[in-house]
Amino acid sequence: MLLPNAAQAEWQAVEQVKTYSISGQTGAALYQSIGERGPNVGVGGRVIAHTTFKLTWTRKYETRDNACVLATARPKLIITYTLPKVAGRLPEGLRQRWEIFIDGVAAHERVHGDTIKAMVHKIEAATIGLTVPDDPKCRKIKDEMNTRLGGLSQAQRQEGRDFDRVELSPGGNVHNLILQLVND
Repeated sequence: MLLPNAAQAEWQAVEQVKTYSISGQTGAALYQSIGERGPNVGVGGRVIAHTTFKLTWTRKYETRDNACVLATARPKLIITYTLPKVAGRLPEGLRQRWEIFIDGVAAHERVHGDTIKAMVHKIEAATIGLTVPDDPKCRKIKDEMNTRLGGLSQAQRQEGRDFDRVELSPGGNVHNLILQLVND
């Protein structure tokens, strides 16, 4: 029972920030620049900020009594936050509003990062020690893992969509940050 918890405690996500340049001398101009240069997420178009991740695993499978066991699984998780960065200097009042805005947006994206890290812990809990009988070549276990991982991945994506819906809706945190930035 202690091994999975110990294994979970051993890794840490690598978190990095990428920026894209925006410009403007008013809140509305900064927001317009974000709309022109923000990350393009496909069908949804451009966004203020975006969180992505790369997850790879080092796994050790063992055959025990004609069964396959996932003995260990060590994740390597890299989370990348893409945020806007103002090129140049801002007038003092706008600079203060910008700092409030970008701090709030970064905090929003860190919540997405936290849900990704939580998903990885759930993957560990659902797979480390997983045993599939009559699988001496460890082929069936991979299908079973894919089934479990698919559900966890879908749940994490839905959690992110639900969070964004609340945050971006009228009265939501990000919506209010936008209004505070653009309303001089």
